[in-house]
Amino acid sequence: MIHSLFLINCSGDIFLEKHWKSVVSQSVCDYFFEAQEKAADVENVPPVISTPHHYLISIYQDKLFFVSVIQTEVPPLFVIEFLHRVADTFQDYFGECSEAAIKDNVVIVYELLEEMLDNGFPLATESNILKELIKPPTILRSVVNSITGSSNVGDTLPTGQLSNIPWRRAGVKYTNNEAYFDVVEEIDAIIDKSGSTVFAEIQGVIDACIKLSGMPDLSLSFMNPRLLDDVSFHPCIRFKRWESERVLSFIPPDGNFRLISYRVSSQNLVAIPVYVKHSISFKENSSCGRFDITIGPKQNMGKTIEGITVTVHMPKVVLNMNLTPTQGSYTFDPVTKVLTWDVGKITPQKLPSLKGLVNLQSGAPKPEENPSLNIQFKIQQLAISGLKVNRLDMYGEKYKPFKGVKYVTKAGKFQVRT
Repeated sequence: MIHSLFLINCSGDIFLEKHWKSVVSQSVCDYFFEAQEKAADVENVPPVISTPHHYLISIYQDKLFFVSVIQTEVPPLFVIEFLHRVADTFQDYFGECSEAAIKDNVVIVYELLEEMLDNGFPLATESNILKELIKPPTILRSVVNSITGSSNVGDTLPTGQLSNIPWRRAGVKYTNNEAYFDVVEEIDAIIDKSGSTVFAEIQGVIDACIKLSGMPDLSLSFMNPRLLDDVSFHPCIRFKRWESERVLSFIPPDGNFRLISYRVSSQNLVAIPVYVKHSISFKENSSCGRFDITIGPKQNMGKTIEGITVTVHMPKVVLNMNLTPTQGSYTFDPVTKVLTWDVGKITPQKLPSLKGLVNLQSGAPKPEENPSLNIQFKIQQLAISGLKVNRLDMYGEKYKPFKGVKYVTKAGKFQVRT
């Protein structure tokens, strides 16, 4: 299965390596570095790279590459899922999954990797079990460990490890019993010059924060569950119940976890919440051009669109830009040629616009194509797909928990062509 794991930063330095079977030389990563050089962007590095003696399967998360070395053929998604579990566990333990956090807690990192993989095969990947096996780092625990020479590894086997519900530990007790769900949706879209949609898709997740005593059995139902395509479930969900009734029935893990992730791919269901009017022109044999964009709400279901940022990668012949925003502020980096306009909130009464002149290199040919606009935004208390939670029922326990659902829509890869 997995022989070795290498953690690589954006500069191409291998700052941590772990071997489970035999030691694999760092030189195997040269194939990965070659693929990275060929890729235009870090996110375009192929996730599976074949070498004469190994397969390299990697993910890119939080500005780090997690590169695993495999010697036999295995389902790539199996390894990719495990690597995401490793990154999420680091995030859970250290508050962030960064090079600095991993180096500061290197002993705990090796202890976690030793427990998560046994002889190359995934063993304990649930956060609840890992936290019973290896205590998360605190300043007090670090001081005590350095004085006494003890480690963070627990003395007893976790109660959930041997049960048929390995994701939940036994004997959980809370004074306040709460169950909160966050429905977070991201729109990926490409809009052409005329404003029509070339491609649109919604990627959604439901993240849960469950703090319930005992062993509750929950049922979460939706108003319109048929919207969802390609649903990926947490292991706690009873799949047969979902297939027959479209209801999520599960005994939840304790704490924070991702309940499901899903996709809404039929374009007629994807509402585009913003529109952009644009006029970007470069004159032939001239050292200047015009830039004019206006952004407005299209159909936001009565909710405010906020946190709007427009990013434009201008052509290389652009020297500088002299623009006037009616709202927010803009920056232009003459080295990377990236224009960033931080708009903020949209009010329908006065639509924000950014217009002015573009200074070009004299004598340089006119740019062959106009740049694309990349847009970021956020809409609170709205799931753009129309997904709504109907009710949450609890069985097996007698208390009444606090319940809440929050909806957020964000822009994923949202591009407007000009």
